[in-house]
Parts: sequence; C-alpha cells; structure tokens
Amino acid sequence: MSKAANSTRRNKRLFRTGIIGTAVTAVCCFTPALVILLGTVGLSAALVWLDYILFPALTLFIGITIYASIQRRGKPAEEK
Repeated sequence: MSKAANSTRRNKRLFRTGIIGTAVTAVCCFTPALVILLGTVGLSAALVWLDYILFPALTLFIGITIYASIQRRGKPAEEK
C-alpha cells in the first residue's frame, strides 16, 4: 500500500473520529441525556465535574475535526 493511500485512509479515520466525538460530546453537553443516565445509575455526584470534562473534550474533538479537514484538502495549515 502506498504512502498516499495510507495517509488518505488515516485522514478519513481521523475525520470520522472527530465528527463522531464532537456529536457525542455535544449531545452530552447540551442535552440532559448524560444527567439522566448518571442519575439513573446512581452516579449523580459525578454531575458536578461534567463541565470540567465535557467542554475540553468538545474542544478537542472540534480541533481534531478541523485538523483532519485541513489535511484532507492536502494543504498544510501554514499555507492558509
């Protein structure tokens, strides 16, 4: 397998990971889905720390998505 094909596959996987991670984290941040789930299983004390975990995770996944989309175009970030 050539380097270009391997790089393309890696970029697709990275982009897909970023999109899925962003969607899951956004659902947990902006809907009560995680609050209901943690309350149901008896871990409601963990709700205090959710913002400290979810917002950085959302930022990370958005960053991964942006990075992968820039790499997908074939242009380095410096040339923009």
